[in-house]
Amino acid sequence: MERIVLGSRNRKKLQEMIALLGDLPVEFTDLTPYPQAPEVAETADSFLGNATLKATQLAQALKTWVIGEDSGLCVPALGGAPGIYSARYAGVHGDDEANNAKLLGAMAHLTGDQRAAYYVSTAVLANPQGEVVGYGEGRCHGFIATQRRGHGGFGYDPLFIVPAYGRTFGELPPEVKQRLSHRAEALKQLRPILEQCLSRK
Repeated sequence: MERIVLGSRNRKKLQEMIALLGDLPVEFTDLTPYPQAPEVAETADSFLGNATLKATQLAQALKTWVIGEDSGLCVPALGGAPGIYSARYAGVHGDDEANNAKLLGAMAHLTGDQRAAYYVSTAVLANPQGEVVGYGEGRCHGFIATQRRGHGGFGYDPLFIVPAYGRTFGELPPEVKQRLSHRAEALKQLRPILEQCLSRK
């Protein structure tokens, strides 16, 4: 194992991964060096299912180790929405501004504990044969603000209030998010599996 590919072209996700796992003796990259990488249809009905599709299909196509990651925001008062549709909640994949606006509109009538929400991240590691080697899942609980706060992070971060700080991920420094976030927890669970794979070489 010389390289692990994050099955995404989201540079901010890659930066978070490198901050959390960059001390391991392996190169981390995203799909940028792989223009031939297929687009994986996220047809599963769960974060784990979609992360598994990304990991296994991309590992087989690229013949390398891949971490497939799927994440999103769940609001119990909205029946769990946006959920697995978080990145395309407003219709266009990755339009953070539109997604945030739609969420604020959907929650305009909600107050107090009704504004509770949690982030979910599932990370799945597949070997070059496309076999799942292990996975981790993390959650981060908080509340949705009534307006955008801060310019850091991405996705719903300017709306997601971390109770321990009373500030959104958009307002908090990146190093705080890297300690507390759902993605940090998922990758922390995946770390011993990666270390085990690396020790075999």
